[in-house]
Amino acid sequence: MEHLIELRRRLMWSIGGFFVAFLFCFFFAKQLFNLLVIPFKWATQWAGLDPLKVELIYTAPQEFFFTQVKLAMFGGMVIAFPLIATQIYKFIAPGLYKNERNAFLPFLIASPILFLMGASLVYFFFTPMVMWFFLAMQQAGTDDQVQISLLPKVSEYLSLIMTLIFSFGLVFQLPVVTSLMTRVGMLSSEALVEKRKWAIVIAFVVAAILTPPDPISQIGLAVPTILLY
Repeated sequence: MEHLIELRRRLMWSIGGFFVAFLFCFFFAKQLFNLLVIPFKWATQWAGLDPLKVELIYTAPQEFFFTQVKLAMFGGMVIAFPLIATQIYKFIAPGLYKNERNAFLPFLIASPILFLMGASLVYFFFTPMVMWFFLAMQQAGTDDQVQISLLPKVSEYLSLIMTLIFSFGLVFQLPVVTSLMTRVGMLSSEALVEKRKWAIVIAFVVAAILTPPDPISQIGLAVPTILLY
């Protein structure tokens, strides 16, 4: 019974933390969305276009509202993750030996740092590169060809950048996972070296599943995965 009471308390802290973070992100949802559009503006500059003319659209009355809700949920989860991870640790820590607790704690600290590193790579480099690739597919109108312009929907742009952030953040957890598995005896350095060829294949398969169906996104995720391995 005591175990269930403790679980309930940890869940309440986690849910409460997420709810507060969600409300905070929803209140500043437009500002957060504008921050996420900055990589698109960088890509526009790379393409030799005017970044002040970057335009996103929504085609359903409720689309931008639900886009802000989705953004607030994603941001709330990212902000609340350290609290949630801490509550999970505090719940399982009493059942661990002291050396196990000491071994687990560094990974608890490293995990959000590695996620932020992956998210930063997406924001400052990968998203501008992907959007530049898509912008390069535009064509000007002439007598022989119709004008084709990129006008992303707000929901689709947010889905793209959230997918990339989640994918890279997840991939950057690989050192944590492999280190934990090595420490508990489920993996060895010899096994990691032996399975390297399979790891490269799996990295490209996972990248194809997690990223949009363009080669730049897939290669861009697969290469860091292989390097982290």
